[in-house]
Amino acid sequence: MNFANPQVSQLIELAIAEDIGDGDHSSLGSIPANEQGKARLVVKDVGVICGIHLAQHIFKRIDSTLVFEPHIEEGAHVKVEDIAFIVCGNIHSILQAERLVLNFMQRMSGIATLTKRLVGIIDGTNARLLDTRKTTPGMRIFEKYAVVVGGGTNHRMGLFDMVMLKDNHNDYAGGISAGVSQIKKYLENRNKSLKIEVETRNLEEVEEALNVGVDRIMFDNFSPEEMKEAVKLVDGRCETEASGGITESSIRSYAETGVDFISVGALTHSVKSLDLSLKQF
Repeated sequence: MNFANPQVSQLIELAIAEDIGDGDHSSLGSIPANEQGKARLVVKDVGVICGIHLAQHIFKRIDSTLVFEPHIEEGAHVKVEDIAFIVCGNIHSILQAERLVLNFMQRMSGIATLTKRLVGIIDGTNARLLDTRKTTPGMRIFEKYAVVVGGGTNHRMGLFDMVMLKDNHNDYAGGISAGVSQIKKYLENRNKSLKIEVETRNLEEVEEALNVGVDRIMFDNFSPEEMKEAVKLVDGRCETEASGGITESSIRSYAETGVDFISVGALTHSVKSLDLSLKQF
């Protein structure tokens, strides 16, 4: 993770301001200012750990004198009672950083865990697992990082780094052909080089997208049988993506159609956090 990225540093600063405000009065009022101690992150679940580097960065941001000792590598498989890291130093500083670290790491580890599980299910096929823009507002860069840690692949970061004409775009634009033609002129006039993806709802729209020329075609809410036909129709002329209601139980059948990518919004929009706890010892 690039901590020099302004988005990363801004989000961390917002989280600190949100949680600490004008001071951790619980600690300030109950523990002597210079008291020293240590704590360890205890895993209380089974999954993939994510956010070790972020945790270290947050502890050091709160107090540069804290000593951080990682015991598990980023992306490692963990089990109950594993110790992810130990942090030593001023107790006030440790307690100020505690909830920030846990909030980030629990969610990121949950995302990495689900991603790893789905990647394992489609192993041996041509398909790669993609995330989506269905992320927690402000948390996208961290959540997409967690997808990569889990073995997945990032789709576009936002509206700015790839063109995706979804059904609403196509309907408002007057159809796929009109929408793509206008996009190509738009990009040319602004000297922009962006990949173009088009969402399709049936084989007729797939054919239309192929005729107008795009970089990737998304098959939205196709059944596996319909997707096999669509992949055969495309025949390698552009990238292909499956999307829409794909679950853990159905993802293998979609992967076996020969599609290049499978996007799953649930990776980030409805994931279960991994249970972690920071304990004094």
